[in-house]
Amino acid sequence: MKIGSPKEIHAGEARVAMTPDSAIQLHRMGYECVIEAGAGTAAGFPDETYREAGIEVIDSKELLYASADIIVKVRPPEMTEVDWLSGKTLISFFYPAQNKELLERANDRGANVIAMDMVPRISRAQKMDALSSMANIAGYRAVIEAGTNFGRFFTGQVTAAGKVPPAKVLVIGAGVAGLAAIGTATSLGAITYAFDVRPEVAEQIESMGAQFVYLDFDDQAEDGAATGGYAAPSSPEFREKQLARFRELAPEIDIVITTALIPGRDAPKLWLTDMVVAMKPGSVIVDLAAERGGNCDLTVADQRVVSDNGVIVIGYTDFPSRMAAQASTLYATNIRHMLTDLTPGKDGKLVHNMEDDVIRGATVAYRGEITYPPPPPKIRAIAAQKPKEKVREPTPEERRAKEAAAFKTQTKNQAFLLAGGTAFLLLVGAYAPASFMSHFVVFMLACFAGFQVIWNVSHSLHTPLMAVTNAVSGIVILGALLQIGSDHWLVVVLAALSILIATINIVGGFLVTRRMLAMFQKS
Repeated sequence: MKIGSPKEIHAGEARVAMTPDSAIQLHRMGYECVIEAGAGTAAGFPDETYREAGIEVIDSKELLYASADIIVKVRPPEMTEVDWLSGKTLISFFYPAQNKELLERANDRGANVIAMDMVPRISRAQKMDALSSMANIAGYRAVIEAGTNFGRFFTGQVTAAGKVPPAKVLVIGAGVAGLAAIGTATSLGAITYAFDVRPEVAEQIESMGAQFVYLDFDDQAEDGAATGGYAAPSSPEFREKQLARFRELAPEIDIVITTALIPGRDAPKLWLTDMVVAMKPGSVIVDLAAERGGNCDLTVADQRVVSDNGVIVIGYTDFPSRMAAQASTLYATNIRHMLTDLTPGKDGKLVHNMEDDVIRGATVAYRGEITYPPPPPKIRAIAAQKPKEKVREPTPEERRAKEAAAFKTQTKNQAFLLAGGTAFLLLVGAYAPASFMSHFVVFMLACFAGFQVIWNVSHSLHTPLMAVTNAVSGIVILGALLQIGSDHWLVVVLAALSILIATINIVGGFLVTRRMLAMFQKS
């Protein structure tokens, strides 16, 4: 079978769905690859690189559609392109919820449509998750775009000419794009804050060096997590607390990057006009949700707007396309992994297994039937665990009362043990000879002293086993030293052997410890 990649006709789109490297991999799977002339030029892949990889370059778009069995694209096809899809398989972004008419027309033409935006978010499908690949690039590019428009450094500096404070960046939404923006802003030296309605991402944010923005809100009553890896819509009460917190932060934030967007819904308004007015002149807002209306009131899709108070609002919708070489490489790899699952025999023949959760979830039209929306996958993604309830710190009075109760219990237990031990000794002393009692008392004291010594050994530089072993060996040496001056030759020999063996144990333990510590020291 033959795979064809046409040149994107959407205005400003520079990505391509097939790179020379991905085509070589597809060829090894048994496919032939063709590409339209100029399809990869804007992404940094001229036609000559495709020819060197053994790929046929076709000048006519109509001829490419006619010769290929499988069409791979980035953007959804235009209506004119759909008419050329009769009996073919299309793999591209499609957004079936927003393009119902386009889906119906493709189905009428008998096309099998696999939407890369519908790949289910389960562990096995991560290698095909093109939405995450593009969101990762968008988050990174958003910070770069903000830095281009921001008039100062990201990192703080102290120079002979004066002190430069670090920029303060707020990222709203900690999905794939948000986390990429957090990582980039932090690595550039900015003081980064981040907010998300899902409380379980707080640890991820803080592990990347950013500060999570908490709300004065009962987090047990509001769970922002939803299925599919996206956030759920917030309640009106939660939204009011959220906006109030943003109003507090607005005067001190230099750069705001908003990424809050739920597929199939309009973007929620989170950065209102009064917040823009409260920001300092020269501040920058990058709205990654501009394609669906934007998270900021002043966002205009595909435009750079400057507010009355000098705040720059960027609403570009083509961030991945602005890094076309990287975006094309990642997207082509996602396509290749999808085709790998569709080609179990590695013989260049497409096998559309609708029993496979990933293939069924991504397929929106198949054999003259619209299969969107898909059923829930049989293998569900592992749900994120809800955070444990916060343990309330006890007050000083409660802490003192708890310590007093524990001390009373311990004292009572020790009193019972002491009384029992005394009664036992009196009972033994009433019937045992005096010579036995003197040895027995020494034995009891040795057990007590040995237990106390071993129990209180510090493990800071030893493993617990080695520390306890050294403590026991020390007690053995002390006992052997007391007996080595005995009049009986057998006792002297046994004592000497005890000292020798215990010494070997102690010295060997310290040598092993020294070697263990040396493993963590730089040469």
